[in-house]
Amino acid sequence: MSDAPGILTHATVMTGRSLLVSRRNTDAVITSMMLPVMLMLIFVYFFGGAIDTGDAYDSYVMYVVPGVLFLCAGFGSATTAVAVSEDMKGGVIDRFRSLDIGGTAVLAGHVVASTARNLISTTLVFGIALLIGFRPAATLAGWLGVAAVLLAWIVALSWISAAIGLLARSPESAGGFTFFMSFLPYPSSAFVPVDSMPGWLHGFADHQPVTPAIESLRGLLLNQPVGGAPWIALAWAGGILVVAVALSGVLFRVRTR
Repeated sequence: MSDAPGILTHATVMTGRSLLVSRRNTDAVITSMMLPVMLMLIFVYFFGGAIDTGDAYDSYVMYVVPGVLFLCAGFGSATTAVAVSEDMKGGVIDRFRSLDIGGTAVLAGHVVASTARNLISTTLVFGIALLIGFRPAATLAGWLGVAAVLLAWIVALSWISAAIGLLARSPESAGGFTFFMSFLPYPSSAFVPVDSMPGWLHGFADHQPVTPAIESLRGLLLNQPVGGAPWIALAWAGGILVVAVALSGVLFRVRTR
């Protein structure tokens, strides 16, 4: 008798299932893709003329795009929390367990599917940014750094969203919890320089996990000095990922007792 399929096979099957579910929930997918585009257009064309980003940037679009790319990852991962919560509420998890499919495989399928959706939406946002005047000057090493930081944060945010989906008691509350992740880019350097914020906010804005990620993306895309920001951003993403994976494992066992 052949061995039972391993966790990798199960995760691959669960990824395909999550992508098929996404095709049936096109309104949520389209919203997560279009909302960052709309916010970028609003900031560039409505507010950009009133925001002073200093002499280092030819126009506001050159400053804001890295922040919008990160915001896109937050919006895209939010659908993961809702999808996991719907699975828990609908009872399909019990069916998977009867087929000897573990929680890690189920959650990994959601995360991989979320990452795929996020990469598509990020490409869309970047394409629109090029159309409205964003002109990156990244080197090959810079592009690789941008890809590494973005991918690490997309995976980390997707896993923490999966944990939120397990923690929430309904898909509606799961969507509400993920609001806090989508909010974090605002008190950072994503849309305005930290120096322009009230003094009491500088400490948080400078040291919260999102700021080094955005500073890394901006510096790498525009070929500006980044110092140790990319390593700090990757360390934050790695730490969040480890905590999210461990937490989701505990929550899955508790919810499926």
